[in-house]
Amino acid sequence: MVISSWAQDSKNALTSPSSIKRFKDQVVVVTGASRGIGRGIATLFADEGAKLMLVGRDETQLEAVKAVIQEKGENAIYVQADVKNPKDMERMIEKTLAEYGRTDVLCHNAGIYPHARLETMTLEQWQEVIDVNLTGTFLAVKACIPAMKAQGHGKIVITSSISGPQTALPGYSHYTASKGGVTGFIRTAAVELARYKININAVEPGTIMSEGLEAMGIDHIDKMLSAIPLGRLGTPEDVAYAVLFLASKEASYITGQSLIIDGGQVLPEGPEH
Repeated sequence: MVISSWAQDSKNALTSPSSIKRFKDQVVVVTGASRGIGRGIATLFADEGAKLMLVGRDETQLEAVKAVIQEKGENAIYVQADVKNPKDMERMIEKTLAEYGRTDVLCHNAGIYPHARLETMTLEQWQEVIDVNLTGTFLAVKACIPAMKAQGHGKIVITSSISGPQTALPGYSHYTASKGGVTGFIRTAAVELARYKININAVEPGTIMSEGLEAMGIDHIDKMLSAIPLGRLGTPEDVAYAVLFLASKEASYITGQSLIIDGGQVLPEGPEH
């Protein structure tokens, strides 16, 4: 399996260094939690003592992530939901409040990235990506505001990408447009939400080894790997630790910002000689 082979190059990735559970009894909502980066985020927060609301479209995969978290002795529930559906996002928060009574952190990770060249892309293909990646961000964040406002605090972390805000990615103009839009969204949202002591930030992952990347094939993976100065692909855990930081009290004076997690991928002007 491709994922396991590249994981051998990631042995130095961080593991939880302390028995102190930094998010004990905090309630964390994770969208796109059924696989890849979202699964990594959810399991790391569980390791840190959080109570999880897992959100995704695949109930079987959500059930599997829930089981993993419960095996750790932590709390997890899930809701099958589509982030581009406003009623689903409202139901997500309603169920979270009914079960846990609060919403401390939203990790909005759900997103799609189908390939389509601009000259042959249909309006339907464009709209689907914008609806999920950008409108879905708006709907998930909006759904959390009333509960966080009532609590007088909240942390929101959006999974964006280096593609769009930092780099071009041919064949994915709809995707890069959506992620560029996320950058503008969090900046203005940060100003509007600051009065309620709600912080909103984003992470911008580079090439992360996940099921989605594996599906693109070994040739694509090798090509992307060659562009990473640190010489390895990222792991979901690499992204999850950055999300954990932005959701922590240590990041309480950070809002409206994006943190790049890419092994230096955006840095070179050209191939190193």
